[in-house]
Amino acid sequence: MTLPVLAITLGDVAGIGPEITAKSLLGHDDLRTKCTPVVIGDIASVKRGVAFVGGDVEAVREISAPGEAKNIPGTIEVIQVGPSLAEVGVGELSAAAGDGSYRFVVEACRLAREGEVDGIVTAPLNKAAMHAGGHNFPGHTELLAHEFGVKDYSLVLSAGDLYFFHLTTHVSMKQAIENITFDRTLSVLKLAGAFAESMGTPEERIGLAGLNPHAGENRLFGDEDADVLTPSVEAAQEHGLNVVGPLPGDALIPAAVRGNYNLVVVCYHDQGHAPFKAVYGDDGVNITVGLPVVRVSVDHGTAFDIAGEGIAREASLVLSIERAATLAPEWGVVWDAAQAM
Repeated sequence: MTLPVLAITLGDVAGIGPEITAKSLLGHDDLRTKCTPVVIGDIASVKRGVAFVGGDVEAVREISAPGEAKNIPGTIEVIQVGPSLAEVGVGELSAAAGDGSYRFVVEACRLAREGEVDGIVTAPLNKAAMHAGGHNFPGHTELLAHEFGVKDYSLVLSAGDLYFFHLTTHVSMKQAIENITFDRTLSVLKLAGAFAESMGTPEERIGLAGLNPHAGENRLFGDEDADVLTPSVEAAQEHGLNVVGPLPGDALIPAAVRGNYNLVVVCYHDQGHAPFKAVYGDDGVNITVGLPVVRVSVDHGTAFDIAGEGIAREASLVLSIERAATLAPEWGVVWDAAQAM
């Protein structure tokens, strides 16, 4: 069986990305039976990460293209992108590191567009560093969408069979409310339906969380639920989707955690991220639905405060690699379903 080739972007090299990459690829040989991992990043930083976790830097091997990867346990195969970042300090905000994290993602997208990799797994980048490096994207998700030229996409947090789709992510609360429109809401509901269809469960129930407390409670606490979200749900139902809501978030999300919903759409970043991380921690990953290739990311940041100590946990990156390897072979179904919306 041909294994999917995954581009693993190194993220911000001043953070824990190199360390968790080293731990994942040197300490989890079972990954080699699920995929062929190729690191897109910086050789010097990968070697430094290996040293931080007590590994042998000779395990790092430079290649020039994914097709050269031999996928040998105990090795890390890296494609160098741009100039060396050996001079970047650990645990420090760096424009050079921010620029590097941007370049790694752009290269991974190019390789995916040209069919050289089957999926992308991203270690964390630092948004302030990326901005300092001259790239003003709110985060990974928006950069990936830009590179693939897509407008209908959603950040999705996932643990097991539970998926949290987001209407908005890295914007202020004021901007989030402005961005929650009929069209955006309907688009994400359709993406959730397309994802369910690709997973073989087209009748899966989709729960939409309300924006305001108690989903507005008959306009007592705001009009957005009645004026924007409810018409979007009705339109999605007319489209044939099994959507319910808007429902109070403090009722819907606990019900989903108990297993009563597998697909949930939340309105803004912390409405989804805060409860998800509180419950699932390192057991969660971030999937971008709406791209032509699978992209899975760790569900944590660069952790500058512990970078270089070798203590960062790699569990989320390992889970991301495993999830990407599982989804990649059938991702064309997800993309086709999304395109047919």
